[in-house]
Amino acid sequence: MVGMDSYMNKYLDRRMKFLIDEWDLATHTDLDTFEDRLRAVEDDIEDIGTFETVAETRLAGLEERLKKLKEVKK
Repeated sequence: MVGMDSYMNKYLDRRMKFLIDEWDLATHTDLDTFEDRLRAVEDDIEDIGTFETVAETRLAGLEERLKKLKEVKK
């Protein structure tokens, strides 16, 4: 049984990167940078929220101007 364990350990050592990629497993590096990546995503979400608010305000203003232009044109 010792021979089989040694064989399996060597096989896994040789194939570890492939197995990690194939099974989409997290590595220590992934986990070390997780909080930083999460913070970046949270910041992006906040930026998107701000953009949506500004865009909605501008769009409302443009729609109001268009409405006034249509009324003047009549």
